[in-house]
Amino acid sequence: MKNIFQFVAIILLLMGCGNKNNEDSSSAETRGKTDIIVTQDQFNTNDLTISAMERRTFPKMVETSGMIDVPPENRASVTAFMGGFVKQTSLLIGDQVKKGQLLVILENQEFVQMQQDYLEVYNQLDFLKTEFERNQTLFDEKIASQKNFLQAKSNYETAKARYQGLREQLQMLNISPSKVEQGNISSQAAIYAPISGSITKMNIAKGSYVSPATEILEIVNNDHVHLELTVFEKDILKVKKGQKIEFRIPEASEDAFKAEVHLVGTSIDDAKRTIKVHGHLEHEQGNFLPGMFVDALIMTDTTKTWSLPEEAVIESEGNFYVLKLVEKQDGGYTFERVAIKQGSTYGGYTEVISTSLTETDQFLTKGVFDLIGG
Repeated sequence: MKNIFQFVAIILLLMGCGNKNNEDSSSAETRGKTDIIVTQDQFNTNDLTISAMERRTFPKMVETSGMIDVPPENRASVTAFMGGFVKQTSLLIGDQVKKGQLLVILENQEFVQMQQDYLEVYNQLDFLKTEFERNQTLFDEKIASQKNFLQAKSNYETAKARYQGLREQLQMLNISPSKVEQGNISSQAAIYAPISGSITKMNIAKGSYVSPATEILEIVNNDHVHLELTVFEKDILKVKKGQKIEFRIPEASEDAFKAEVHLVGTSIDDAKRTIKVHGHLEHEQGNFLPGMFVDALIMTDTTKTWSLPEEAVIESEGNFYVLKLVEKQDGGYTFERVAIKQGSTYGGYTEVISTSLTETDQFLTKGVFDLIGG
């Protein structure tokens, strides 16, 4: 019986040692999952870099979107003062025009009738003026009746008003009253460019009829473009004039551009609960076109916090990590993968939020992706 107890004791002792060996093995595997060892040759070959966290200023952002636009004075919708048929035009969308350049020639017999009416009242005006002055003299001398004087005055004032009205209409049609007074009557009227710019819309063709309500073409001057952004009501109290804007045109470029808040709207869109924010570009760019959609960030405030270069922080399976240096020996470097909370990213640096890290810790700041993977 004594031998049996000794045998059982030996068996239990062996089982206990086996469990201890398993625990040690499991512990080693766990450390192996979090620690990464890099030899000196690997470190030098891959040009890896180690540095500490540094305090940097990060802006607080309001995300918004909008479009590139131009001021109202840089956009002209060209219409006709009176209807007519298109006699001549040689413009296409994209053509550049100068202010005062001939755009379209319209033709209409009504132009002829207007010039005839003007010439008729012009020729009567001298006679009516003389008749008015004569009756005024006779009335002052009590020779003519007041009735005749008032009639002459009415005829002259009516003709003068009609003359002035027709003259203004001819000038709006770009028909010279002076030439009409010389007997030069034409059935054509010219339309000139009110601003310099490029043709963005062309709604006519030769021979087509243009009514006074029809937009003939549109001219846009891109010399000064700006941002028209839409900000939601929840963010509007954070936005102030003079704040910096960083924007991108996602469909055209990955580059970031700078602007500044110039005006903040004073009324809210009831349906969308948004407000308009007008931004001026920091540097005028000739390649921006009205109508381009933009994604923008308005910098409303700043905060100073610990950070690492953007490439030092890697995402893996929805979590963010950094590689902290835990040991440096002649044979290489040992890094520990530490989970963090990623904050804002700006200017190539990422805000690092963690209670377990200190300012004296060293981190791998270049080559992290190659060691951890994405």
